[in-house]
Amino acid sequence: MVTNKLNLPKEKIDRARELAKNICAPVLDFIDAHTTVTVERATLRLLGADGVSTEGAPVPNLVVDALRDKMSEGAAVWYANALVQTGLEQGELDRRIAEGFNIATLPMGDRQKAKELAAALARRQFSRIDANRAYRESKLEEFKGRSHSPLLYLIVATGNIYEDVKQAQAAALAGADVIAVIRTTAQSLLDYVPYGPTTEGFGGTYATQENFRIMRQALDEVMEREQRYIYQTNYASGLCMPEIAAMGALERLDMMLNDSMYGILFRDINMYRTFVDQRFSRMINAYSGIIINTGEDNYLTTSDAFEKAYTVLASQFLNERFAYAAGLKPWQMGLGHAFEMDPSIENGILYELAQAQMAREIFPEHPLKYMPPTKHMSGDIFKGLVMDNMFNFVSKATGQGIHLLGMLTEAIHTPFMMDRHIAVETALYVMNGIESIMDEIEFRPDGLIVRRAHEVLDRTLGFMEEVERIGLMESIEKAMFADISRSRTGGKGFEGIVEKGEGYFNPVESMLERSLGLA
Repeated sequence: MVTNKLNLPKEKIDRARELAKNICAPVLDFIDAHTTVTVERATLRLLGADGVSTEGAPVPNLVVDALRDKMSEGAAVWYANALVQTGLEQGELDRRIAEGFNIATLPMGDRQKAKELAAALARRQFSRIDANRAYRESKLEEFKGRSHSPLLYLIVATGNIYEDVKQAQAAALAGADVIAVIRTTAQSLLDYVPYGPTTEGFGGTYATQENFRIMRQALDEVMEREQRYIYQTNYASGLCMPEIAAMGALERLDMMLNDSMYGILFRDINMYRTFVDQRFSRMINAYSGIIINTGEDNYLTTSDAFEKAYTVLASQFLNERFAYAAGLKPWQMGLGHAFEMDPSIENGILYELAQAQMAREIFPEHPLKYMPPTKHMSGDIFKGLVMDNMFNFVSKATGQGIHLLGMLTEAIHTPFMMDRHIAVETALYVMNGIESIMDEIEFRPDGLIVRRAHEVLDRTLGFMEEVERIGLMESIEKAMFADISRSRTGGKGFEGIVEKGEGYFNPVESMLERSLGLA
């Protein structure tokens, strides 16, 4: 449902997109000239490199660490060279690397032969991703029309993947369309991906490829029982953003939280590292048919949601531009925003409605991800339930695409299964009750809702013109986004950036760019 109820000037929206293109251009130039240690590790994973040492170091990390002074050439050619030089099967080479074999000690043999082998290994993994995408699309077609609108999104996070499975299946059986598994606290700051199934996470569960596989199998069981597609979500952010995207593609995840600036602002990850990593991870998501979710809602946890609403819209334009540059289509761009204004503001719900309708009209083809109130939840479960249901009302009325359900116990404890059941039931009650509300409503051209949307758009243009003038990285240094300042050369992971050499080779990047029409 997209209507033109706010009469937003097309020329202003076009101008914002032009500014976003100009702002992102120099950043994209930097991205094109650089790789990172985690891009190279993700590349190795997409060549099939697998396994872990007795100390818990993944084989891709061991390879990249050994090749650090050769990284400007790309890790793929050296890994393939090791297969050619030793004559080992891939699994046996990986086992020896895990035991301590350093492939950097091998001389480069026939470089062209190594490149051809690397490309063949990539094609084999891409075939697996192709099969995952085809299966998802066939099931979505088979169960067409059986998901809710918007998709109802619920979070599980016990720390134990096997307990997560129980809670996820219960949530899906209660009516959730999307299950997201929150990562354990601070995993985004680990510069490696843990291996195998895990049971010891804190505040969340480790994102590992085996955990992805276990959850995918569990959700598929519910899908077949309910005859309704159940989307699986995890977090492609932090220092291992591209690797987690690769793991998700291999295990048929459907959505990935994958913002262009979240790690910079909220995890103090170096901005150069983040910008390079986000493009590679988004190309993987684009190829795999995965929907990304962006993190604009987080801005409103550090900035005032009423006063700084324009920064959310500006970030949506920038995330859209970076997404297009990575080959994502509009239907894959779950741009984020949130119902986070102070509930004491007079007419606050009308302002929330204006913001949500404005986003819907500016991004008509995008499955916008709408986040519930959290900042002003007090622990009063009765008031919290009312706030969540006003959020439900606004989300349905404005045609949001992905709806993260609010919990009446927000700010008290990690939700119980019954809390999730109540969230689904109340959301369905509200949404069913107002199914056609926007067909019955027009906004006064001079009314509060229309005026607010125009004001936010105008302030967004002024803000983006200033960002264009001084540059995106300088704007981040000046705390213009989320009121948080980050240094270009500071933050975690800065040492993991590598300038590409003249002979840089990455068959995964080349295949992605060709397939996505970016080459």
